Amino acid sequence: MRKLSHLEEELLREHFKTDAEYKNAIDRLDNREPLAYIIGEWYFYDEKYKVNENCLIPRPDTEHLVEYLIKNLPDNAVFADLCTGSGCIAISVLAHRNDVKAVAVDISQGAIDIAKENAALNSVSDRITFICSDVLSDNPLNDGLFNAIVSNPPYIKTDVIDTLEKEVLNEPRIALDGGNDGLDFYKKIYTEYKNNVIPSGFIVTEIGYDQGNDLKNLFGCDIYKDYGGNDRVAVLYI
Repeated sequence: MRKLSHLEEELLREHFKTDAEYKNAIDRLDNREPLAYIIGEWYFYDEKYKVNENCLIPRPDTEHLVEYLIKNLPDNAVFADLCTGSGCIAISVLAHRNDVKAVAVDISQGAIDIAKENAALNSVSDRITFICSDVLSDNPLNDGLFNAIVSNPPYIKTDVIDTLEKEVLNEPRIALDGGNDGLDFYKKIYTEYKNNVIPSGFIVTEIGYDQGNDLKNLFGCDIYKDYGGNDRVAVLYI
């Protein structure tokens, strides 16, 4: 058994009270199951989210998208969140902007189910609509028009995925795989879905640290860096 970090031990003790439960949780951690899945929840921005194997675990880098939307959405805006996963982006924006509404889309019904739970947990269910659909093969937004579209899509190159840490590989592969060049979802979102954004609106996505130049050259996106100085957010103004 490896040595637990202070955070791991604190969270496991908080969630598993009996010796048997605690030992089982440690065994799962030793098998490289993500801590968030073991305890069944995680914090993102200012909110708490239920998580399971149907969705990616919310990460601090993605908070840049939330901050951008909170700051830049106009009054009474409606936005769409593609590849919503746990719902963390849309829900945290709604939690901090009580004047806006959202439509959230994901290919996984399991992810949609957990996102609905998270919307209820954070008291925004009345301002968000969920759609289970594949954003690559369909356009579930149809002719709908939005002030903005946001997405943290799968963006890892297919042949890179198996080199990732085992904890990451325990997250849903479908939420990681961005195709041979990692750009499949961006090509779809920045071409087809821009037709769903009103003039003066924008599309904002999370990107990989090495994808900024590609997106700038392909689509004319503005690229913003994270706190570590890496390219992290792409914005296309309509």
